Amino acid sequence: MSARESSLDTVQRELTAFARRARATAARMHPELSLVAYTILAHLEERQGCRATDLAAHYLLDKSTVSRQVAALEKLGFIERRVDDTDHRVQVLHLAPGGIEILAAARASRQESVQVRLAAWDPEDLERFARYLVRYNADAAAHP
Repeated sequence: MSARESSLDTVQRELTAFARRARATAARMHPELSLVAYTILAHLEERQGCRATDLAAHYLLDKSTVSRQVAALEKLGFIERRVDDTDHRVQVLHLAPGGIEILAAARASRQESVQVRLAAWDPEDLERFARYLVRYNADAAAHP
């Protein structure tokens, strides 16, 4: 195995471990807010609302999968549907007050967790890690 193949294998293994740990951490911090639910709420916050079909397209998910997630988040009082101002046939999903509150609490809890994990890191290493994550995510977005 070449050095590049070995490095790629390590990256893949570590990203898998990272994702597994993120799901487990999300469940511990907010049992009622899964990682998927958190990302949907964060997306709605960032976009200031969107249609369910937009969520399905963004996350490359089946519409029925998104529909189930949306229904669960609605039932919990985290999101609400509003009629689109420009097209009254369209319903746009927005954060409800409960969604705003739980998203803020989850974000604060996750931020604290990251701060604890990285507290001993050298500032230059932390900056480099942040730049690499931004670069990785930009490349991933450009090449889905």
